[in-house]
Amino acid sequence: MFNPGIYKGKKALVIGAGRSGAACANLLAAKGFEVLLTEEKEAAAVKAGLKGLSRRVTAETGGHTRAVYGCAFAVKSPGLPHSNPLIAALKAKKIPVFSEIEIALAFAGGAPLLAVTGTNGKTTTTTLLGEIMTLALKGAGRALVCGNVGVPAAGSAAGARAGDAIVMELSSYQLEDSSFIKPAVSCILNITPDHIDHHGTMAGYVKAKERVFKFQTPEDVCVFNSNDPRTVKLAKQCRAKKLFFASAGGTKGLNAWTRGGKIYFKAGKVSFSARPPALPGAHNLENAMCAGLMALAAGAAPAHIRKAFAAFKGVEHRLEPAGTVRGIKFINDSKATNVDSTLVALKAMPPERAAWLIMGGTDKGTPYAPLAPLIKERVKAVLTIGTGAARIERELAGCCPVITSGTMENACRSILALGAAGETALFSPACASFDQFRDFEDRGRKFKAFVRTLK
Repeated sequence: MFNPGIYKGKKALVIGAGRSGAACANLLAAKGFEVLLTEEKEAAAVKAGLKGLSRRVTAETGGHTRAVYGCAFAVKSPGLPHSNPLIAALKAKKIPVFSEIEIALAFAGGAPLLAVTGTNGKTTTTTLLGEIMTLALKGAGRALVCGNVGVPAAGSAAGARAGDAIVMELSSYQLEDSSFIKPAVSCILNITPDHIDHHGTMAGYVKAKERVFKFQTPEDVCVFNSNDPRTVKLAKQCRAKKLFFASAGGTKGLNAWTRGGKIYFKAGKVSFSARPPALPGAHNLENAMCAGLMALAAGAAPAHIRKAFAAFKGVEHRLEPAGTVRGIKFINDSKATNVDSTLVALKAMPPERAAWLIMGGTDKGTPYAPLAPLIKERVKAVLTIGTGAARIERELAGCCPVITSGTMENACRSILALGAAGETALFSPACASFDQFRDFEDRGRKFKAFVRTLK
């Protein structure tokens, strides 16, 4: 656990000049620490992070100097593996390494943490939960939505005041890096293979997710997906009060379920129904059930949940309409950075083989074969882009025609040349974005901008 008092007056090292690194460096500088920000990349590659740095932060780029070993503690970028030479060297010298999340929460003023994790649906659930809590706090406090979505934790949670609630999306990287995190309310939406290239094994990935409830006590709450075997298994290890939801099956043992187009909630003495947000796919019902249960545990009333559900329109880059060109509907699902997320998107497509699927990017080491049945049923052709294209083409051979496109722009042009009015162009990459784009947000926004030029 990071205790600011122990390190008062000492030098802090922040590794990585991305958004979270820059925000953390600024936070520590504002709290009176001498801060060294170190970055392997050259300054031109991280100019966005460097641009907003406090003058009280010393930055070095293009590699690490011996000065890093003169720091009392370090904060690492979540993308760096623990096998990174600098991380390993710091640990060998007994220099503590913390996560940006831990640093932010140390200055959060005791505001309760509502932590959302899982393989898919995190951003939608976090955003919806933030909307519910904004209504529940009624202006007496704020719902600070941060973490792996939008604003870094160090740029938001650290400014929490009494009466606020911190609504935080947590990735497996961030959880793996945190030595101690204790949410008042947490959840695990689902667990399917992802980030195996980083964690090494599926067991390593699951272990990282488990940390969301590891330090919770019976006074806390954790929400689990009863339809997901891995989350059900993890629930047995959880000491917090457990709440369960499911979008399929019966109602036994559940605190949220669906029937007749409504979501039913039952937690303690509270029992009510609500119409879900108008979003496609069973996965969005699960996201809504989870957000609703977390909000109830945090003190929201049924009326707040109903109102937020009615107003919610979804999140950017997740099955987001990007425009219609010559009768072909373009869908931005850039947030699909893994196979299971693309599987979810395909389930939301009509079964008439009317979809053109753009896939590819940085391969993450998980098989693409699970997509084959739905591709055969719903996809006219797969158009591959990026460095992962060859593996996608090899593993999905025989499912449908495959068009090697190289870039997202070429894929869109091919769809316009070959497609017909009434069909859909689904940009759901199933891969990370870093071969051709800054991140999935950059990828999605460039997709939408390019579609606008086609009009």
